[in-house]
Amino acid sequence: MVRKALIGEIADVDIRLLRIFKAVVDAGGLSAAELELNIGRSTVSRHVADLEERLGFVLCTRGRGGFALTPEGVQVYEAAQRLLASVESFRNDVREMQSELSGSLQLALFDKTATNPEARIDDAVREFRKTAPAVAIDVTIDTAAAIESGVLDGRFHLGIIPDHRRSDALRYLPLFTERMELYCGRRHPLFDAAEAAVTLDDLGGCDYAGLGFHSPNMEATHRFGLRRRASVTDQEAVATLVLSGCYIGFLPDHYAAGFIAQGLMKKVPVPDCRYDVLFVAVMPRSPAPSRLGRAFLGALCKAQGILPPEDG
Repeated sequence: MVRKALIGEIADVDIRLLRIFKAVVDAGGLSAAELELNIGRSTVSRHVADLEERLGFVLCTRGRGGFALTPEGVQVYEAAQRLLASVESFRNDVREMQSELSGSLQLALFDKTATNPEARIDDAVREFRKTAPAVAIDVTIDTAAAIESGVLDGRFHLGIIPDHRRSDALRYLPLFTERMELYCGRRHPLFDAAEAAVTLDDLGGCDYAGLGFHSPNMEATHRFGLRRRASVTDQEAVATLVLSGCYIGFLPDHYAAGFIAQGLMKKVPVPDCRYDVLFVAVMPRSPAPSRLGRAFLGALCKAQGILPPEDG
């Protein structure tokens, strides 16, 4: 049993141990963290045990039964994310006094933007690298709510998400749009249906797969009266369920194009059952975006052919 301990001031050793613990959690276990940390499994295990000794409680179970966080481990992991993000933010603030951009850009993107020709995020990355070749780029794919939360607490310099339910604590810059169409798989009864034979009312009898969180997708689900029988967290899951032939679901037209070319999907033949989504860049209102965040925003605006906001 780990004895009770009390941490006073956070020391360098605590920061180092928390980084190792975070890497273990992110990798999904001690063995998987070996490659990321470039140290042996026994050493990783010892460092985690040292952190548990310093904190006074068990953070995770590890062994033949697999790796799993304890309730305390979940809380420490979340606190470590905030602390390490603050440390990195401090380092970036100091680096902003230097002439050359350095450090790590934390960028968060919504699901399936790479295949959208309107997004031009790849062009923005290329432009950013011209001005900041020494900067490492960390990219996270997550839900809109998680990205907004990460921008607010400083874990992300900038996020790109569908525009939905704006927060007064964030700034939003319109970037590009995405067309969402309703699709069915080749084994679905609607796949061979004639367009004139299918109406919006007919869709109410079909099982539908949709995002299970507040989003333009959820709004469209209610607007078109669709019967959601599967809730998912991302569009990869929607595509998987549509391909089963058991569900219909909305997907970005650029993402579905590959499945259509293979004969695996078709648009559901109800022309009015579609919607468009505006994607926006999100940044904190306060504190002002960092130099790294502003630099990538500038590259993003250049790629989109738009003017950056005057204050950022």
